[in-house]
Amino acid sequence: LQLEDEQSVFFLKARPSTLEVLHTENDVEEDSTENVSKHPKKPFLLLHRGQSAKFDVIFKPTLAQRLEGKIRVLVGDIYSKKTQIELVGEGHEDEFTLDGLEEDTKERNAKSSLKKDIIDAVRVNHIQFGDCPVRKHCRRTFTVTNHTCTKVMRFEWEADSPFKFSPKVGHLHPGCTKSITVTLKSDVPATFRRHLVKCKVAEINFELPQNSVKDWDDRMCTVTWQDTTRKDPEDRWPKKERVVETVPEPAHTVVEESSREAEVYLSALVAYTEFKLNTLVVQLKDTLPFQTSRATFRMHNTGKVALEYSWEEAADSEKAVKKPYSKTLMC
Repeated sequence: LQLEDEQSVFFLKARPSTLEVLHTENDVEEDSTENVSKHPKKPFLLLHRGQSAKFDVIFKPTLAQRLEGKIRVLVGDIYSKKTQIELVGEGHEDEFTLDGLEEDTKERNAKSSLKKDIIDAVRVNHIQFGDCPVRKHCRRTFTVTNHTCTKVMRFEWEADSPFKFSPKVGHLHPGCTKSITVTLKSDVPATFRRHLVKCKVAEINFELPQNSVKDWDDRMCTVTWQDTTRKDPEDRWPKKERVVETVPEPAHTVVEESSREAEVYLSALVAYTEFKLNTLVVQLKDTLPFQTSRATFRMHNTGKVALEYSWEEAADSEKAVKKPYSKTLMC
């Protein structure tokens, strides 16, 4: 394999299983008559029928720009015209990033199927919820990071129902990271394909010195116990009630021309769980005391999402104890 990379930003690394079939010139038997090697004097792969070799391609950009490379396959002494791997990467240097997201494979395949002169680098800004039952909470988590050394960032998600971001609004101090949880709960069946949600990001300045302002987001609250007006004549002291208050956002100003938007795409299939059970009566054979008898019946998941179910032993009397058995039926 020959790696063509003018900027030296791509690297090819063999997996441990591949190193077992990787040979060097020291491993080559020499011809006793001509005293020359039968293979090129450089590392090569000798794959027998049915064998495979796996490699990791590593991209380490040095600049914030689009970069390209190529992997060519040398079979014997001839470059294979059928096997040529294009490498495309895009280096970026963002002050605010979304981390822990995934690649949208379907979107990538759709773009790859189009014959374009320019191949786009894959953007990792997708959350796949997968199958979600109706009226059930489905959650995914990722992080946001402030890569600057001095700036404070404010973020706010412009999400609509049935998606909920927590925290929805918050601050990120220099060099800090914060976890974001996305919750999906729909009361009706729905399909979401690359549902776009934007996040407004801006640099802010506090009215107080930065080192005296604590971290903040809309999840933070204070709990106090306050006296109530209700009073029982028999009580010696007034009753107290628990009061929860949201911590107010620290006073700040937005730096001019610092606003930007971050984007994330959400995909999910929300549907009702459905199943089919043909057997209503399970007839067990006559069984001697202290012996075991078994019978089998079949249940089918006929819906589009995973079916969670549990079994409970029915009781004729109130004293009987229920024995739950839970499982998930995928298909």
